[in-house]
Amino acid sequence: MPRANTKTKPLKATPKTARKTRSVAVKVRDSEQDSSSLSRMLSTLQLFTREHPVLSAEEIAKGAGVPTSTAYRYVKQLATAGLLVRWKGGYTLGPSIMELDLQIRECDPVIRAASEPMRTLCAQTGLNALLTKLYGNKVMTVHIESTSDTGSLAYGRGRPLPLFRGSSSKAITAFLPAAKLRRLFENGEAQGDEQLNDWESFHASMSNIRRQGFALSVGELNSGIEGISAPVFIESRQVVGSITLIGDAARMALLREEVVIEMVKAAAATVSSALQ
Repeated sequence: MPRANTKTKPLKATPKTARKTRSVAVKVRDSEQDSSSLSRMLSTLQLFTREHPVLSAEEIAKGAGVPTSTAYRYVKQLATAGLLVRWKGGYTLGPSIMELDLQIRECDPVIRAASEPMRTLCAQTGLNALLTKLYGNKVMTVHIESTSDTGSLAYGRGRPLPLFRGSSSKAITAFLPAAKLRRLFENGEAQGDEQLNDWESFHASMSNIRRQGFALSVGELNSGIEGISAPVFIESRQVVGSITLIGDAARMALLREEVVIEMVKAAAATVSSALQ
């Protein structure tokens, strides 16, 4: 008896199948373009600074590197969302940003978990406590509990910190995966960061912070100010931020450094436990 032919013939693409495939490809490409355009539009908000609080559409176009017609489209959409408002022939940041800031203060899980332990640290030491978080490749102070004025801080709430200076940043970067830490180091080195030595020395200093479980700095961000920081983790030991106590030399001299270090580490551990 002749053997049955079990080979499967390859399916030929029908015009209908081809049209469907092209349609899916177009939708994916359009989605990527929309995402890229949205990212560029939102990034224009970073053009507004203390030195340049009001910008025209033309200035936004120049700063963002887009055509003026595109800048006008961005401005219209951002103004509709309340992120920009008209002001004297230009635009300035709008009230929706303040609403979002309030939501972050009230709803951010890390801030909610850290507020009470930070207040306890302040009460026990008379020092000021900072909560610093990691956002992509940026480190930023997002919450402060204070016993005294913190207005003189060079890097207060909302101002990005240097990645490799100050105990708040070091207590975060030291616990990043090695591959990411190496990329950040190479990027900082390429930008001429004078705080960076060779990779071996830098990696050794980061490894030492990991072993100790805390970072300490004196005068690296604010003259005469000492900072002691410990990392905050979520699941799988992923670092998301740090808790820091800061004080001037006179105040710090009244306290036993080893005791303060253990207090900061315990507070950070409490916050990490609450976030699991």
